[in-house]
Amino acid sequence: MKQILLTLIVVIIVGVTVHAQSTATATPDPGITVYMYRKVPDDKREEFIKRETTYWAEMLRKEIPKGNITFWALLEKVGGYDMENSSNFLFINTYRNIDAMNEIWANITTAFPNVTMDKMETNSISTTTSVLFLRDAGWQEATGVVADEEYRFINMIYHNSSDPNAFVDLENKHWAPFIKTVMDKKQTSMRGWGNAVVLSPHSNKMNFNSVSYDLYPTLKEALIPTWDSQVVVPESLNEGMSEINKLETAPRSQVIYRIVKVVN
Repeated sequence: MKQILLTLIVVIIVGVTVHAQSTATATPDPGITVYMYRKVPDDKREEFIKRETTYWAEMLRKEIPKGNITFWALLEKVGGYDMENSSNFLFINTYRNIDAMNEIWANITTAFPNVTMDKMETNSISTTTSVLFLRDAGWQEATGVVADEEYRFINMIYHNSSDPNAFVDLENKHWAPFIKTVMDKKQTSMRGWGNAVVLSPHSNKMNFNSVSYDLYPTLKEALIPTWDSQVVVPESLNEGMSEINKLETAPRSQVIYRIVKVVN
């Protein structure tokens, strides 16, 4: 149950993780996050969202207190290119115990004993195009943020660097404290920021090995973020960004999603 692409009223999180996690710069026990990209035909999108949010999301509300899974999000892509051949939905799941993954999803029939599987499953109305495993590395959010109201869209930014672990460490050292301060002062429309390192797969067909994500309350802000003219960029940040840029080996790519639903 998870995936990427489509529409213009949509848009990570994730696990990278998208909704409210913790205000710590780095998660103490991040677990492993899975990004699953799905391609859903236009005429099945409404049914796909209904099944995922009615059954699977509700089942996870009972699973999360058990501790094996800590986060689930369904994102729908806003716009895109080569849409005929691309995913249009993305699932983000964070597992504390990745080896219990199959066991967790098998509990759907226990959660809804009176509903037949053909009314709940979404594999038959979608195609999985990619599955990625990541380590969440950092997270910052505006103090007092109301996640349900202010986390509506997410800008997923894909990075390729010569050393992804060093890259996210530099982001956490230089960018994280700066963006936290600016968000707290309401000097930007961004309300949350995080990053993650790709654990698997690694392939020359993939043009990224880490991901960062910016969260916004509206599509307009995700497309054209607002920054206060009074923002002061310290020299240490300029030096840090120079270090970060030296590690990048390819241009960044980005995709905006609408946050359909989050359970955590």
